Amino acid sequence: MTAEALVKPDAAAPRATRAPAPPTARPRRRGAVGAAALTTATWAIALVFVSPALWLALTAFKQEGDAATDPPKLFFEPTLDQFRTVLASDFLPYLGNSLTATLLSTLLVLLLGVPAAYALSIRPVRRTQDVLFFFISTKMLPVVAVVVPLYVAAARLSMLDNIWTLVVLYTAMNLPIAVWMLRSFFLEVPRSIIEAASMEGAGLPRVLWSVMLPVMAPGVAATALICMIFSWNEFFLAVNLTASQAATVPVFMVGFITSEGLFWAQLAAAATLASLPIVVIGWTAQRQLVRGLSMGAVK
Repeated sequence: MTAEALVKPDAAAPRATRAPAPPTARPRRRGAVGAAALTTATWAIALVFVSPALWLALTAFKQEGDAATDPPKLFFEPTLDQFRTVLASDFLPYLGNSLTATLLSTLLVLLLGVPAAYALSIRPVRRTQDVLFFFISTKMLPVVAVVVPLYVAAARLSMLDNIWTLVVLYTAMNLPIAVWMLRSFFLEVPRSIIEAASMEGAGLPRVLWSVMLPVMAPGVAATALICMIFSWNEFFLAVNLTASQAATVPVFMVGFITSEGLFWAQLAAAATLASLPIVVIGWTAQRQLVRGLSMGAVK
């Protein structure tokens, strides 16, 4: 055997495998940087949307001279004088009228809208789409086109400056959108649950109140909150059909626009106080609101 044969490796012998290189940390670092950038961008966008509300609350703690400066003053001595002025200007009766009209109209919307949406989703008829279109078409009519007939009708019925007039009108205003929302939530309930309840002998009312409503409770909460926001912020009907006995908070805030000028700090304080009830309700029901608005989003 020659020396070359001794040095040359055998072709059949297995080659030594190279150990894999340890994974680098670059992909992980890139993912962390991307997540941090996304979080920063999300917070920046959120601050842009929330900044008007923050500026409103900040202005409410200023004096009138500080609130009217140009450019605006960022550093000032906070005061509660504007809130005291608003509360001393008979703000509470207006707040009570808004709460009464909003809560009663929302309750009536749910009492009328839940059975209607249940019927249109569980037992649809041939003209179901026409009925739904008729409901939503009522939202296309400008309010200014019907305010004169409404005023005349309320005057003949001696219902001007009456809180029940606003309750009825707010109910009619919010009922179409409530039926559409509730129907979409009813359609997301699995039909197997309804069939199982029917096989157990439950009738349609029992299926509605004992089976379906507990399942779609977040959807009902979301619908109620949206109706409350629409009623709470309504201004045109309230300013034209009420005077002093049934005027709501939006009408009250118009009083800060006078011939002497616009009282920015007092208006900001009134708007902050007017926003607190809806903010508190929305914060309390935020979990149900998110679940209700996301029903059916993920299959």
